[in-house]
Amino acid sequence: MNWEQLLSLKRQGDTSKRLRKEQDDTRLGFEVDYDRIIFSAAFRSLQDKTQVIPLSKTDFVHTRLTHSLEVSVVGRSLGRLVGKKIIEKYPYLQEVHGFHMNDFGAIVAAASLAHDIGNPPFGHSGEKAIGEYFSIGKGQQFKDQLTEKQWQDLIDFEGNANGFSVLTASRPGIEGGLRISYATLGAFMKYPKESLPKKPTKNIADKKYGFFQSDKEFFQDVSSELGLISNKTGNDIGFERHPLAYLVEAADDICYTIIDFEDGINLGLVSEDYALEYLIKLVKDTIDTAKYKTLTTREDRISYLRALAIGNLINDAVRVFVDNEELILQGKFPFALTDKSQYKAQMDDIIKLSVKNIYQSREVIDKELKGYQIINTLLDKFITAYNNNFEGKPTSYDKLLLQILPEKHHLEKETLYDRLLHICHFISLLTDGNALLYYQNIIGFKH
Repeated sequence: MNWEQLLSLKRQGDTSKRLRKEQDDTRLGFEVDYDRIIFSAAFRSLQDKTQVIPLSKTDFVHTRLTHSLEVSVVGRSLGRLVGKKIIEKYPYLQEVHGFHMNDFGAIVAAASLAHDIGNPPFGHSGEKAIGEYFSIGKGQQFKDQLTEKQWQDLIDFEGNANGFSVLTASRPGIEGGLRISYATLGAFMKYPKESLPKKPTKNIADKKYGFFQSDKEFFQDVSSELGLISNKTGNDIGFERHPLAYLVEAADDICYTIIDFEDGINLGLVSEDYALEYLIKLVKDTIDTAKYKTLTTREDRISYLRALAIGNLINDAVRVFVDNEELILQGKFPFALTDKSQYKAQMDDIIKLSVKNIYQSREVIDKELKGYQIINTLLDKFITAYNNNFEGKPTSYDKLLLQILPEKHHLEKETLYDRLLHICHFISLLTDGNALLYYQNIIGFKH
């Protein structure tokens, strides 16, 4: 892989090459990506989607929206710091092609902003609920009518693949979705493979999958344009990661490790004494003890330690990336950057405590249970109505139900796979609160 190709400004539908040196620096293409994402309806819906605590009414707990904004800020810092090193190492990128270190920051920030845009309501339990509707629920009836890979898309429903659809899928009058630059799409693609074979290697890029069968053709087009390295054979499609995808992943890893932990502290799920013990290990070399002693509230103390911890983790992730940049370009770095961090043990300790005290807390479990019931009901009712309507035999109830389906989802889908995926896509874009409202309307009463 080479950086000039990896930094492609091409957008879906382009017929001529976009050159960096011809870009207007007041409205740079990579920054346009950020703007298009932040103004999209799919991004806006993240304001009422679970990060840790589903349907939380506590104002300081992060939603997917605030989490995504924070990941984009960390991603921008990672991108700029790496970009500075890359430009210094390959000066022709600036001298011949006009690239700047801030371009790297803009790409990683935009991809980081979108990294959760395909996640369904109720967090990762939402993904599992959709998958289990097909694998062990009423959706099992469709298995024999789908290809093996189409079926795997559904039973292993993946927010990353759904996010690629959100950013790129066309609908009447909206060709190419948000028309994001290929460089930003490449950085977004943390798992550049299809749903099968499942976890064929221990390579971090094979951990999950990154596109549905319906998006395969365009995914291959993006990968080819960027010069990603193919790592699958036969009829299977998969690639080594775009180098900047490592930075998007690191930004997410840093934020959810530290900031979810901070939420747990503020909710009282993790004691301050524990928190200080764990965070001090990350910041002991950079803490200003005198300043720390002047902070009189728990919130201010934790906030100060969180900021220092994130700064240290950013600098360390940049070190790991730069030290391994040539291996990454050769597709020979099968790890997350945080796997090679000098702080890995400390991060693992924090995550372990978060799983025990936060992710498995009674409040989270109770509301995830509710999420399972809500998603299962919505899938069942809307899939039945949508398929019955396609087959020309909708019941009166089906017709009523389809009337509350948003207008942009009133599309004709010819194949069963596309229809099933279309309803999954509709439900995935609902906020937690909106999914609850649909559920209450369908079952006829309010909890």
